[in-house]
Amino acid sequence: MRIKIRAFASFREILGREMLVEIESGSRVSDLINHLCKIKPDLRRALFSDTGELRDYFIIMLNRRRLDLPKDLEAAISDNDEVAIFPPVAGG
Repeated sequence: MRIKIRAFASFREILGREMLVEIESGSRVSDLINHLCKIKPDLRRALFSDTGELRDYFIIMLNRRRLDLPKDLEAAISDNDEVAIFPPVAGG
């Protein structure tokens, strides 16, 4: 199945603005993240700590709905879904 990835700010430097990836049918968000980390190794360093723990400060959205990480990493994804990845957001 084909998934559209949109990256913002510092993640855009790693992934580019948009990309399409092909992954197996029945995949979950965690499978997609692992796939992206294989094809873009710098992403693994951005998303995971040195001990392999998922960092908790970035945002992943699935079809414009913010995921509750790490719980929603097991959310199913479908053909033509859109996943957006954002760095931490601060304002003032």
